[in-house]
Amino acid sequence: MKDKVVIITGGTSGIGKACAMAFGQAGAKIVFSGRDAQKLKLTADELTQHGIVNLPVKSDVSIEAEAQQLIQATLAQFGGLDVLINNAGISMRALFQDLDLAVIKQVMDINFYGTVYVTKYALPYILKSKGSIIGVSSIAGYRGLPGRTGYSASKFAMQGFLEALRTEVMHQGVHVMVACPGFTASNIRNTALNANGNVQGESPRAEEKMMTAEEVANRILKATQKRQREVVMTAQGKLTVFLNKWLPGLTDKLVYNVMAKEKDSPFKTINK
Repeated sequence: MKDKVVIITGGTSGIGKACAMAFGQAGAKIVFSGRDAQKLKLTADELTQHGIVNLPVKSDVSIEAEAQQLIQATLAQFGGLDVLINNAGISMRALFQDLDLAVIKQVMDINFYGTVYVTKYALPYILKSKGSIIGVSSIAGYRGLPGRTGYSASKFAMQGFLEALRTEVMHQGVHVMVACPGFTASNIRNTALNANGNVQGESPRAEEKMMTAEEVANRILKATQKRQREVVMTAQGKLTVFLNKWLPGLTDKLVYNVMAKEKDSPFKTINK
């Protein structure tokens, strides 16, 4: 990663911030985006304190023009691009029957279209450098999770998009990878949207028992260096992918039972 230029969307917290630190400490020059100017500055200061060359860019990647500006700012500062990590994302939790459809649109705009927009404008430069395009996905991209219809749809869409893109560029030296961390201690559940599009506020899961964002970032770094096709990071995730392929009916029941045990699960109203 020495002197490689790496863009990380959603880089001011959680997995994105941890990736900025991990790739930066491996020698890369880091460009990271976010929508909060204060968080961008705090993250930039922290990276600088660790001796990491970095460029914070205020950008909402769900808006095409701002995604394009992110790439333009990178080129203006560093003159090229080697790795794109599509990490910006938002989650949701509600039964589809109760859900305001605007919530699904918002999740798709950030998780899917954000990936499409940034990748579109980054691709010519990734082709030139024969670099890497990475999508930070989820087990929800392999197996639909009840109560998270919009989130699952966005991750399925992301993975289908990247799989098709990988095939298109397979003879052009570009590496395309999907990284699926499983449940990770980050703020994505705290900022998840409820049925009405409001922020959930409190995580329904035991965050302290999950894989840390730093561990996820280090695995993404190593998998990028090895140019792996995909990386599923937890035993639970690998088992879910396997069972869903070979025993889908059983997996329906198992996944339902696991999600129904969450704090304030929306399924409790059905089960009464």
